Amino acid sequence: MLMAQTADGKIAKSKDHFANWTSKEDKKHFINFTKSHKVIIMGESTFNTIKKPLPGRLNLILSKNPEKYSNLQKLGTLEFVNLRPKQVVDYLVNKGFKSAILGGGSYTNASFLNAGLVDEIILTTEGILFGQGFGMCEGLKNDIKLNLLDAEILSNKTYLTHWEVLK
Repeated sequence: MLMAQTADGKIAKSKDHFANWTSKEDKKHFINFTKSHKVIIMGESTFNTIKKPLPGRLNLILSKNPEKYSNLQKLGTLEFVNLRPKQVVDYLVNKGFKSAILGGGSYTNASFLNAGLVDEIILTTEGILFGQGFGMCEGLKNDIKLNLLDAEILSNKTYLTHWEVLK
């Protein structure tokens, strides 16, 4: 899972809040990291905030009504599916992927964590406070314990942590 959050732990003010508040360092890290894994999984609301596929990787969008996006679907670039987290993993394995990036949103993150399908969390914390909005994992059923693998200061306003999910 790859996410950016504010210093008060919010990933967005609302479900349609565009992530233009993150630093250039976060954006550079996000692009390079997601391209290296060749696939990013996100929920429908997250996709609707960016409104286009991220180039150079498969964008797999989870939707309860994927047919409403049939005019946008482009196999191998932008695909819409109505699958549960384990089915998503099986779908990607069958397509030959060995890893994937989970890119939100909050409820999508929680569904994959609840299913035990997240191995690592790479989290950028930005020097901004929203005071309201969505946390990284809305709907988490149980506490998830983490082990810090690495931490790096990207700038005087951006901090990157890499966590292992303990199972």
